Amino acid sequence: MAKLKLSPPWVIFYQEIKALFEKDPNIKIVYDEDEQKISLFVDNANKADALTRLLPTEKNFGAVILKINVIPSNSEGVVNTLCNQYSNDLATIYQRAFNKNPILDYIKVISGIFTNNLTYIVFKREVVQYYNDSLSDIHGCRSTLYENLAKEVFIEQEGVFFCTNTQEPPIVGYVSSCDKIDF
Repeated sequence: MAKLKLSPPWVIFYQEIKALFEKDPNIKIVYDEDEQKISLFVDNANKADALTRLLPTEKNFGAVILKINVIPSNSEGVVNTLCNQYSNDLATIYQRAFNKNPILDYIKVISGIFTNNLTYIVFKREVVQYYNDSLSDIHGCRSTLYENLAKEVFIEQEGVFFCTNTQEPPIVGYVSSCDKIDF
């Protein structure tokens, strides 16, 4: 009988980060299995600062603690020293994190309904696949949406919602609860 070896959850987490950022021309992602570390090498200080604010520095998987490092290409200073230079507005931070990443369609902020703003990060309407040893898929892949990856990868922020864009243009005469609503 053949032995079945499945990817551990920290490798799957790496695959999720990779799938979320692999189309971004300013980011190179490296997983060091020996050190249990994911490094994101970022060619833009603004983007590096934003990612430092949005990604956890480590992820605990019980017996394994995975470190996540964001490394700006201009390593004259640590990214954390840059944090005071940039806006704390969540929409702006996400915009900087996804600048030039083609998976993002737009970001919409709705204010005046609740005490805090509602920030919607809207991704392209496309399926993303990555290898994760899934026994439920003949190719061992997971098929999902970018919104699901973002929910799994980023630190949870109050009032931030990850979404997938709807069909464009909308079907004439068809009203859906998924249609864009401007407040």
